[in-house]
Amino acid sequence: MIKYSFIIPTKTINQFVRDLIPKALAMKRDDFEIIIYPDETTGERWEKTRQIPSGPADPAGKRNLALRDARGEIFIFIDDDAYPENNFLEILEKGFADKNIAAMGGPALTPSESNFWQRVSGAMFLSHLSGGFPERYRPVGRKKFVKDWPTVNLAIRREVFKELGGFQCRYWPGEDTFLCWELLTKKNIQVLYDPALIVYHHRRESLKQHLKQISAYGLHRGFFAKRFSQTSFNWRYFMPSLLVLFIIFGGIGSFLSNFIFKLYLFGWGVYLVALGNAFYDIYTHEKKILIALAALYYIVLSHIVYGLRFIQGFVFTRELKSKLR
Repeated sequence: MIKYSFIIPTKTINQFVRDLIPKALAMKRDDFEIIIYPDETTGERWEKTRQIPSGPADPAGKRNLALRDARGEIFIFIDDDAYPENNFLEILEKGFADKNIAAMGGPALTPSESNFWQRVSGAMFLSHLSGGFPERYRPVGRKKFVKDWPTVNLAIRREVFKELGGFQCRYWPGEDTFLCWELLTKKNIQVLYDPALIVYHHRRESLKQHLKQISAYGLHRGFFAKRFSQTSFNWRYFMPSLLVLFIIFGGIGSFLSNFIFKLYLFGWGVYLVALGNAFYDIYTHEKKILIALAALYYIVLSHIVYGLRFIQGFVFTRELKSKLR
């Protein structure tokens, strides 16, 4: 009997997918299946795995096909560039043993086999200063309920997903936030975060790719903070934009007033102290000075890019049209 269905949207059967499947199959259980939705299938075959062509579609549309094709009672949404820990299903089983739990999520860690710049990209999120929600990127604290969780590691009961009609969202990224918003507003359901429910998620391999991802996140989160406040109107999401405004208007004001100039220097001092604390957090986790130092560079640039795009989404975007990157 199939209880769990891994749902993996992808454009093509890439090397990440080829690495993911054996690692999922290493979980020696007979109660799960893997369904991959590429635009077009290949002749490759794996145990417990089905390739089902979706044609060109966004990730949310591909995931919705699970309602037609999957046999499991629990849908496990995972990105094509991620893979589960060996005990993933055991942790999931303990959580869903409580019939009141409708959805679960856990952290997405940077894989140990990642190269230097992938580790830097992942390390950036390990501090409260940069990630805002470090529990999404490393095991933090105890189990708790959260209002929003990404689909790189999100499991939901089939019947609940069906009652919501799947992902009723044309936004990407952000389809997961919208699903969680619907869970909260329509069914008063929050996601159970379990720090032991781990997947490993490959990070972007260059600064350009990293900032492109951050840019999309900022635009969508700004728009969502305006449109879906129950899950996205959180002070942490606004902080990079406040930094950008501080840099711009504080810099201008410094030329007009000596008092403002002193406040401006004080503000930069506070930010540098925060960066120092972020360095400590990252080094404590990574144990590599060069990664921690490079991550600070990523943090500053990410704050600026995210902050500008958040303002664009929150203030200037009337309707959002997402494009696949």
